[in-house]
Parts: sequence; C-alpha cells; structure tokens
Amino acid sequence: FGEKATVYPVLTFENAMREVQEGWADYGVLPIENSSAGAVADNYDLLLKYHNYIVAETFLPVNHALLAGPDAELEGIRTVFSHPQALMQSSDFLNAHKNWRQVSLVNTAVAAKKVLEDGDPTQAAVASEIAGKLYGLKVLRPSIQNNRNNTTRFMILSSRPIYREDASKVSICFELPHRSGSLYNMLGHFIFNGVNMMRIESRPIPGKNWEYRFFIDLEGNLQDAGLRNALDGIAAEAGNLRIFGNY
Repeated sequence: FGEKATVYPVLTFENAMREVQEGWADYGVLPIENSSAGAVADNYDLLLKYHNYIVAETFLPVNHALLAGPDAELEGIRTVFSHPQALMQSSDFLNAHKNWRQVSLVNTAVAAKKVLEDGDPTQAAVASEIAGKLYGLKVLRPSIQNNRNNTTRFMILSSRPIYREDASKVSICFELPHRSGSLYNMLGHFIFNGVNMMRIESRPIPGKNWEYRFFIDLEGNLQDAGLRNALDGIAAEAGNLRIFGNY
C-alpha cells in the first residue's frame, strides 16, 4: 500500500473484518494459511460471516524470534507467550524446554507488549524481531520456527468487489449434504470444464451434524467460459454458493 497509507492494528481478526465491512478501513489484511501450520480455520468462517471480498493476496516469510526483557536470560525463562499459530510453528524449539509454560494470546505483537509491560525476566514472547525493536526487547534466540522456509499467505479484503482484468485465482465456498457422492459430483464440474483446483478446505456447518462447507481456490478468471460454466453447474446443485473474489 506504500508508505503514505495509514496502517493501524486491531485486537482480533474479526475486528479487522468489521472495520472493513463498516467502511472504517478501505482494506483489511488477514492470514489464511501457513506453509507449516496449515489453514487459519477461524478466518474461513469469518469470510462467511462478513460480506467482504478478497481482492488480492500476498505471501510473507515468517521469522519467529524468542524475545524477552533486557534483564532476561534463556536459562531463566519459565513462561512463553504468543499466538497459537506462532507457538505451533515454533514447537520443536519450545517443546525442547520441558519446564516452559506456553500461553496463547490474540497475536504475537500483544505477546511482545505483555512481556515489556510485565517486566518479568522469566517471561518471553515468540514474535518478529521487528516487534522486538518496537517494544525494546532483546532477541534470546533468532529464527526458532520449525521450517526455515515458513511462509504465511495473507488475503487482502475490501467491502467492494474489485476485479482486475489479469486476475488468475477465484475463491469460492459452497455447502453439501452428507450424502454419498455429493462432493465427487461437485468436483466433476471442474474436471469436465478443464478448471484447475488449487486448494480445498472443509469446515463443519453449525447446527447440521456431518454436513460441511467447502472452501475452494480455483485457477482462472471469471471471464473464462469454462470457469463460468463450472460455477453455474455448482450453483444449480450445491447450497449457498459464495464467490469471495477473483484476484
């Protein structure tokens, strides 16, 4: 967005969705999947709860560090704070220290801020080195993530459906009953129309035991005849088809 953009944080991913939907922010940036920890499942549910659109995506390398106050030493750490995804992505290093208690917080920046404010030398946070510089924390160990090629995919959200002519990915969601062959029949629309499916995730439908929503990323542009034909077929047979964006 450039250096002139006004960028501000919110406490939760849902708050970010609400800021965009209500028009308080032009765009929101939320993680949707990580190369090590997989899908950020709750954000798939937020895509349905709020009527925002995916207008772009970006991939950012993740570099987690163990941060602590100026008086802390690695041998004295007893409690580590971070977002659950960051704890999971750094599990090899953290679990090697059996006497450390791991505590989940809403995000990595909040974890770093808590360590600063508490001033307890037995506490540490898993966050970026940028967060460490921002809050005046020192790096006890750099690059503690399990996968040195760890990358997070972020979706860029807007309250308006913005489509670029060179868009090459479509994200959709639909619901299916718990019936033999129902998913197979839906995927057949992609096969017969030559549409490449890039990703599929399932989420249970609240209040409907054993029925699921499927979130799918497709290769293509909404101007492509084959893709449009496949989506028409799914719309006729599946429940509650949503197109989140073409980007």
